[in-house]
Amino acid sequence: MSTAPPWAQDLALLGLRLAFGGLMLLEHGLGKLDRLTGGGTIRFADPFGLGPEVSLALTTFAEVVCAGLLVLGLFTRAAALPLVLTMAVAAFWAHGGDPLGDKEPALMYLAAYLALFVFGGGRFSLQVAVQRWLPRNRVVAFLLG
Repeated sequence: MSTAPPWAQDLALLGLRLAFGGLMLLEHGLGKLDRLTGGGTIRFADPFGLGPEVSLALTTFAEVVCAGLLVLGLFTRAAALPLVLTMAVAAFWAHGGDPLGDKEPALMYLAAYLALFVFGGGRFSLQVAVQRWLPRNRVVAFLLG
């Protein structure tokens, strides 16, 4: 039985969103956005055979847009899904043959994004302010929450 106050989980979720969303956006996403929009030949991993440009664009979307949504606490679960996929590809495909230490950052981000997918953004998020305008369907509400 937990003795933590009721708001403790929401505070922990806020910390996860700010830390893992903010660091992803600032340290990884903005650099990829610069690569994507900078012109020139794009060299990037292509795990699904979509081409390096599309793969970089999808990764950039996850690391900029979805990470930004996490920071704000908007549509947390839906935003976490592309980040889970991106970090799974990074850990198990891009760094698949690397030592554990090289996979560790991707695995840590993956764990945080999985937790945010399961628990949502918490009460300390902008989602609380827009909740009344969202669909009442339970599945859609879960994904957008």
